Amino acid sequence: MKTRVAVDPLTRIEGHLSVEATVEDGAVVEARSSATLFRGFEQILVGRDPLDAVQITQRFCGVCPTAHAVASSQCLENAFGIMPPDNGRIIRNLIQGANYIQSHILHFYHLASLDFVRGPDFPPFIPRYEADYRLPKAASDAIVSHYVDALHIRLKAHEMSAVFSGKMPHCASVVPGGVTVTPAVDKVTTFLWRLKELREFITNVYVPDVLTIAEVYRDYGEIGAGCKTFLSYGAFDLDNEPDVQKRKRFFPMARSLGGKLATVDPGKITEDVSRSWYGSSTHLAPSAGETAQDSAKKDAYTWVKAPRYDNGVYEVGPLARATIARMTDASSIHSKAIDDALKNLRLKPENLPSVMGRHLCRALETKALADAMADWVLQIKLDQPVATAFVIPEHGSGYGLWDASRGALGHWISIKNKRIDRYQAVVPTTWNASPRDDTGQAGAIEQALVGAPVKDPANPFSIARIVRSFDPCIACAVHLLTPSGKLLHQFRAV
Repeated sequence: MKTRVAVDPLTRIEGHLSVEATVEDGAVVEARSSATLFRGFEQILVGRDPLDAVQITQRFCGVCPTAHAVASSQCLENAFGIMPPDNGRIIRNLIQGANYIQSHILHFYHLASLDFVRGPDFPPFIPRYEADYRLPKAASDAIVSHYVDALHIRLKAHEMSAVFSGKMPHCASVVPGGVTVTPAVDKVTTFLWRLKELREFITNVYVPDVLTIAEVYRDYGEIGAGCKTFLSYGAFDLDNEPDVQKRKRFFPMARSLGGKLATVDPGKITEDVSRSWYGSSTHLAPSAGETAQDSAKKDAYTWVKAPRYDNGVYEVGPLARATIARMTDASSIHSKAIDDALKNLRLKPENLPSVMGRHLCRALETKALADAMADWVLQIKLDQPVATAFVIPEHGSGYGLWDASRGALGHWISIKNKRIDRYQAVVPTTWNASPRDDTGQAGAIEQALVGAPVKDPANPFSIARIVRSFDPCIACAVHLLTPSGKLLHQFRAV
C-alpha cells in the first residue's frame, strides 16, 4: 500500500521548502521537492547600473551573501575584460573564507545537529520529530552545549570577515576589479587572531562532534546517496588567469561523472522549467534565461527551475568538492583527512554520497580552508594595489562561476547602453532542489530521498535528515515577485 507523506514546511533551513514523498513497504519510492517562496531580484536588476548588481544580489541571502558578491564581481569583470590584482584576489578569498566557516558551523550546530541530538524541552529545541536519538547522554549534552558556543563562534567569524569586508552580512568592500579596503598591519593581525580562535574551535570541537555523530549513526553513511554525479565551479582563486576554466583554485573546477573526472564547459548549462511555475521557454542557457511567472501552470510544483549540465543531473556542495578534490589530488591534506576519517569510521569512499558523508565533507573542508587562510593572509602586500580600474562598456556580456558554501553558483549578465539588459543567477540549491526536468529526471534531493526508510509516516525524521544534509537555501534559489503585490498562488499546508 502506498502512503503519501508531506513535510510542509521543512524547518531549520533557509527559506520555505516542502517535501512530498510516496512511501511503500516502509521506504520512499518517489519524492517531490517544492519551493513555496517567491521573491524578486532578477527583474529588479534590469535597467540598473551594472555596479548595482554586486550589492543587490547579496540580498538573495543573509547567510551566504559573500559568494554572490564575488560571483557578481567576477561576472562584471568578465564583461569588462579585467582581473583583480593579487591583493584584491587574496582579500576576497579571506572574506569568502570567513563566510564559509560561519555558514558551515551554522548548518551543523543550529540546523542539522538537532536531527541527531535531543535538546532540552524548550525552544528552539522544540517542536521536533521524536527521532531515534542514540547518543550517550554525556555526548549529547556536550553537543547541545556546543550549540550555544557556536553562536559566539559565528559572531567571531563575522567579525573576522568585517575586518576586510566592512560589515556582515552583505559586505561593502567587494567590487569589480578587486576590493576597496586598504590593508594594514592592524587588520592583518586582527584577522589572524580571530582565525586562531576559529581554527581551535573547528579542530577541537566541530570536527570531533561530527565524527561522534557519524560513529553512532554509521547507517546514515548508506542513506541518501542521490544522483552520485557531482559538479563544482571551484573557489578561492590562487592566480589571476583570466580564463576561469584554466584558473587555479583551492577547490578545483571539475565534474565527477561515472567515477571519472571531467571538465566544466559553461556552454552546456541549461535550465528546464516544465515543472516550475514559469511561463518562459524551457531548456534555455542562463545567458538567455527568462523569469516570467505562471502560477497556474499545469504539472508544475515549485518555483525552483531545473538546472542541467549537458542534460544531466548534478549534486553540488561540500560533497561534490570533496569528491573532486580526492580525484584531483589524492595526496592533498584535504583528501587525506577525508580518507582518514572514513577509515576511522570503518566506512568506504562509496559511503561519501550519503547523509553522514555530506556532514563529514562539510566539516573537513572547513578545517582545510581555515588552515589555508592562515597562509593567505600573510601573502598580502601592504604597499600593493587592491583593485584594477575599469570602464563600463556600452554593450557587453559576462558570467561569473564560483562555489558558494552550498555549491556551484553562477551569475550571467548582458549590458546594453551601459545598463543591465538581462541578469540571471543559477544558485546551489537550484541545482540540488530542482524539480523534474523536461525528460522527467528527478533532481538531486528528490533522488536522494528514494529508498529512505519511513517506519512511521506521521514521524518521517529520515526525510528531514536527508534534505537538511544538503543545507538547502530556498531564499537564494527563487527570485520572483510582482511589484504590485498581486497574489500569484495560494498554498495550504497539509
